[in-house]
Amino acid sequence: MPNPLHAAHYADSAVQRSVRVVENVRVARDTFRVRFESDEIARSIVPGQFLMMRLAGANDPLIGRAFAFYDTVLADDGEPCAIDVVYLAKGKFTRRLAELGSGQQLDVWGPLGNGFPADAVEHLIMVAGGIGQTPFVALAAEFLGRRRYGTPARQVVPANRATLCYGARTAEMLAGIEDFQRLGVQVRVATDDGSRGHHGLVTEVLEQVLDEDDTPHRIVCCGPEIMMQAVARLAARRGSPCQVSLETPMACGIGICFTCVAKVKDAEGGWDYKRTCVEGPVFDAARIEW
Repeated sequence: MPNPLHAAHYADSAVQRSVRVVENVRVARDTFRVRFESDEIARSIVPGQFLMMRLAGANDPLIGRAFAFYDTVLADDGEPCAIDVVYLAKGKFTRRLAELGSGQQLDVWGPLGNGFPADAVEHLIMVAGGIGQTPFVALAAEFLGRRRYGTPARQVVPANRATLCYGARTAEMLAGIEDFQRLGVQVRVATDDGSRGHHGLVTEVLEQVLDEDDTPHRIVCCGPEIMMQAVARLAARRGSPCQVSLETPMACGIGICFTCVAKVKDAEGGWDYKRTCVEGPVFDAARIEW
């Protein structure tokens, strides 16, 4: 795969726009999906990239927040015309975002980050915790041959199978499962309280999936850092290639402020700080200094 630590100045292709909210709907407990118009961003974004969003005309909170790209919406002519972002309303910004209605404005800039590699794989295994499922709908659609993303459109050899291992605190907080199932993704759920699926950790579900199928595979992971660390260690023990999408807090999203740095191992056995917003958010899990 291409060197994921090569800074290709991804922010150079980003645009900043004031966009109109089309809809903002609740999809699970404290979880919402906001859709906004932006054919310019929708045409160029690829799975794994992210956007920065800010409340238009507001200075509290002052800086933007980073959100994973969930999926694009197609117009009648089949061209991307809008973007969906799924988010958890838990802080000042996201609680205010949840109050926006159709026709209101957002300030958005993107696409940002490096996205997931488009390398061919027979079995794509996605591991998500909490709100970490959000980067994977578009990725699954791409790898199952349902959609193409980017300008020019990425060339992806369809996978034979895609599985989502999805963990949450309780069943009420599971969001978007139907979106994955419509694509043909096998969804395996774990909840902390046992209200749906496996009663326990999502890593235990991942181990079950790996035990059941020896097809050549790749693991991609997003969620709480402690979960991603556990997945990375499991992948290393199994000899499974694994990429993680880090959720490091960001301030600018374009590589200027250096608030989102992560420790990443180098070829000499040491480590250096890398900006999650530019060199990431997707990294080889084996290179993260957890």
